[in-house]
Amino acid sequence: MRTVVVVGAGPVGLMLACELGLAGVRPVVLERLSRPTGQSRALGLHSRTVEVLDQRGLLDRFSEGAPVWPKGHFAGMRLLELDQLDGRHTYALMVPQSRTEALLEERAVELGADLRRGHELLGLEQDSDGVRLTVGGPAGEYELTADYIVGCDGGSSRVRKLAGIGFPGNSSTLNAVLGDVQLDQTPTGPHLSRCSGGVFGTVPLGGDRYRIVAAEFVPPTAHRDDPVTLQELIDTTRRVTGLDIEVGETYWLSRFGNATRQAENYRSGRVFLAGDAAHVHFPAGGQGLNTGVQDAVNLGWKLAAVARGEAPSELLDTYNSERHPVAKRVCHNTQAQLALMNPSPSVDPLRDLFAELMAFREVNKFLSEMITGLDVRYPMPGGGEHSLLGTRLPDWPLLVDGEPLGAMRLLHPGQGFLLDLTGGRRTSELVAASAGRVRVITATATEPDRPEALLVRPDGYVAWIDGDLETALQSWFGAPRPAEVMATSEA
Repeated sequence: MRTVVVVGAGPVGLMLACELGLAGVRPVVLERLSRPTGQSRALGLHSRTVEVLDQRGLLDRFSEGAPVWPKGHFAGMRLLELDQLDGRHTYALMVPQSRTEALLEERAVELGADLRRGHELLGLEQDSDGVRLTVGGPAGEYELTADYIVGCDGGSSRVRKLAGIGFPGNSSTLNAVLGDVQLDQTPTGPHLSRCSGGVFGTVPLGGDRYRIVAAEFVPPTAHRDDPVTLQELIDTTRRVTGLDIEVGETYWLSRFGNATRQAENYRSGRVFLAGDAAHVHFPAGGQGLNTGVQDAVNLGWKLAAVARGEAPSELLDTYNSERHPVAKRVCHNTQAQLALMNPSPSVDPLRDLFAELMAFREVNKFLSEMITGLDVRYPMPGGGEHSLLGTRLPDWPLLVDGEPLGAMRLLHPGQGFLLDLTGGRRTSELVAASAGRVRVITATATEPDRPEALLVRPDGYVAWIDGDLETALQSWFGAPRPAEVMATSEA
């Protein structure tokens, strides 16, 4: 079994560790911080991320006590109706990043991840045989050899820099600060306003604790790593809104900007990038963490399949070809939102027109799917022409062995499968075609107009319906393994 090292124990690195562990690969996770910060830059999980947690049987852990929001916004225009989306999870789940990290760490450890806190990557060299890492730990420096390494270590990624992967884009042109503070005032619900001096927002965090966000469309007044003072937060809010806020206790202060950059490639030999290490952008719509988690879910099963020797290394090239365009689109829509939030009066007609367009159901759904990641569609060689090809598997109600079961439940083991929806008529054919590469599941669709059979990847995307099945199987699951044929009707 090959060794995979994940650098960074944020949501992306921990989600990747969970995916690798579920697929039978025990990763080493290096985290330079000795303990979690408890801070939460991100505050919510979008519909597609909620679906992924459901796919893995983790949703109950995350949803306990977490409020849901059925609406979203585009550029501060709170008109996105998430309940019109396709699927069961038509909402944003308000889970702070610190809790997301704690729950994913719990699951990663359950699955065997070797989590090393207080261990920092210092050096990286790779060749055709593997990757040699120099790591600084509590007991001093040591060497670590791996077959693959994934940088999930943020926008200033050391993995990316050591691998020499370019990170083109633009630096921040905003002066923006945020604070988690105690307020005597009681703003109602998440709120983002375009003001005469910039953009101002509030998010309730429970009790009398709120997040305040204030952004000015002027060059940054400090370096991104410089500490923020409470007075700076108050002064920036006053310049943006014209109001003086009264703040009680202060829990966390930080700054951010609109730097937009994307790695030239998410793979360089045996080195991969995911999350903010691969893409950074203005935090409009809360898309950053969610995009990164989807990176991890896309890469995890592929890396595990190659590490187990069940797929050729070329499968790993599809990680960049599939995920790079997704983040490019996120960078594009966040820049568009920022342009619409500019306080200049010259932008007013554009906002008015855009608001009118958003009132159309088709436009509203288009933007909602874009922000939530539900519009992602991957190219699937040999998969056919069906409208579902390349999209996520719907959570259809099924009967499996006579028992009702949602299709999403079939993804709990983190494995790909061929699904016979004819009640068994095509099962023997699919078992022969699978040749031990994937499970074959026999089910009956309880709703009309379902395809007879389909191939589903471990990340939940439909890879074949009516095309060349052997090409699809070879593309995603490698060569036949006749000695390992697994025919089952169990989820």
